[in-house]
Amino acid sequence: MWHIYNVFSELSTTMTIDRTMASSSTLNGTRFNYSITVILTSITITSSFVTPTSATTAPNAHNVTKVTTKPTTTAPGFLSSLLDKIPLPRWAIYAIITLILLVILICVVCCCVKCCCKGKKKKKKNADQKVNLKGISGTTTTALVQPGAEEVEYGSATQRRGKLLYSLEYNAGCSEMTVGVKEASGLKAMDHGETSDPYIKVYILPKKSKTFETKVFRKTLNPVFNENFKYQIPQKELSESTLVMQVYDFKRFSKHDVIGELRLQLSSVDWNHVIEEWRDLSEPSNHEQDQLGDICFSLRYVPTASKLTVVILEAKNLKKMDLGGSSDPYVKVQLILDKKKWKKKRTSVKKQTLNPYFNESFTFEVSFEQIQRVQLVISVWDHDKVSRNDAIGKIFLGCDASGNQLRHWADMLSNPRRPVAQWHTLLSAEQVDSTLALKHTLRIPFTNMAF
Repeated sequence: MWHIYNVFSELSTTMTIDRTMASSSTLNGTRFNYSITVILTSITITSSFVTPTSATTAPNAHNVTKVTTKPTTTAPGFLSSLLDKIPLPRWAIYAIITLILLVILICVVCCCVKCCCKGKKKKKKNADQKVNLKGISGTTTTALVQPGAEEVEYGSATQRRGKLLYSLEYNAGCSEMTVGVKEASGLKAMDHGETSDPYIKVYILPKKSKTFETKVFRKTLNPVFNENFKYQIPQKELSESTLVMQVYDFKRFSKHDVIGELRLQLSSVDWNHVIEEWRDLSEPSNHEQDQLGDICFSLRYVPTASKLTVVILEAKNLKKMDLGGSSDPYVKVQLILDKKKWKKKRTSVKKQTLNPYFNESFTFEVSFEQIQRVQLVISVWDHDKVSRNDAIGKIFLGCDASGNQLRHWADMLSNPRRPVAQWHTLLSAEQVDSTLALKHTLRIPFTNMAF
């Protein structure tokens, strides 16, 4: 009631003001009628929010009921004001939101697809694992998990390494044996692409005076070599010798892997006729003579400047030469011209290590005419302060070399001004020296004369 009283007080005041203004107006009561209408409308609205009280409540009482109103809708400009605070145009904001939603949608779809595929694989695996018990015979439980186990031979799980076709012929008149490496079939894959880069090493034990190598065939498991190698060997030594043919997988920047090998006791061979047959390769044996180690170096030849650069990079798995189970290795780099020692240099000594790192460079002046006749000899030695230095192993390259050594030399000549690096397996010093057949010369001290 107190609110109604206030409304009527405002009404009387407004009507008095409007009568005064209407008397001075030229619009003959129009504004007065409008004011009455507005005021009546405000009275109706105000009265609708007034809470009725008991009739005994006095207008000036203090227990007046409070009127509360609740907003029915959110402010319409909230989202717009929020977007205005972002320092980007509206189209960019919408594009970012769309992209985020698209990424979320793709992730959800991928998760669903992955879950479905897992379910299918699991069902398929369970179906494959079902064992049909019908038709299984046997009194032991092995027949339930390994049907036909009685037919399996022990050792059949050994992985096949392939087969090799070779030929043998011996000429007693000139004491010469010819070993023919024809072809290989079904070699074991050693590379990631389920293939190999095979080549074959051929040598005779126990002397191992000369080692031959075939050329490398790239990315094949069935190479055709058709190469022949000749050995000078007396007939009386055949009964004590073993022919070894090892198949390797070529790798330029790491140690070559052995695929398999074939060993033949020459004492059991019938030399009355030429032999040509297939044989399965076996796992390489570990009882052979000590491994001498491997060495990595790069070659670079510049024909216009007549410069041959040899960089000795590193060696690994060198043979133990000292009593403490180590070595003090260093490397000699030597040039042989027309079977005579020509120039040489050496690296520093690395103390007590079997895996030395050198990274030392040597440059020689070699003309283009001389590079066709020169032989490069890389030898690893064990340094001793008291006694004589011992040779650990050697390797030689040049136009007269074979196998990986000839391949490395040819790559250097075909790529002038570019260094070509490769790993090589060390050979015995006796084997390399007998192959080179150096002419020994006697030099007079303090002079350049040689005999």
